Amino acid sequence: MGEQPGRRRLTERVLGGGEDPDPRFTLANERTFLAWIRTALAFLAGGIAIEAFTADVFDEGIRTFLAVVLLVLSMLVSAGATFRWIGVERSMRRQAPLPLPLIAPVLAVGGAIAAGVLVVVVLQG
Repeated sequence: MGEQPGRRRLTERVLGGGEDPDPRFTLANERTFLAWIRTALAFLAGGIAIEAFTADVFDEGIRTFLAVVLLVLSMLVSAGATFRWIGVERSMRRQAPLPLPLIAPVLAVGGAIAAGVLVVVVLQG
């Protein structure tokens, strides 16, 4: 059963040609993408929770800052996961080296900022 012509054109446009990789590798790439999306959803939930439930714990400015950091991290990780999935899929199709995982440093820096703010708040409290 062949692939539909419209789907083949979309695949060519998004993934840039090459040979279909072993389905196991494509599915592993998809599982990694979904893990990054779960991480983004956790940051989204955390940002909402901080803004909604910590009014008695943090000053408004700190609460808003932490919520915004987590929400921006959620957006960056979600977008980064998409570009990472496409980049890995393209590399596998071309049998080229895999791209560097640029999401990890973004996640580390954002997490460090949020943790740093919390450390300062705890030490001042």
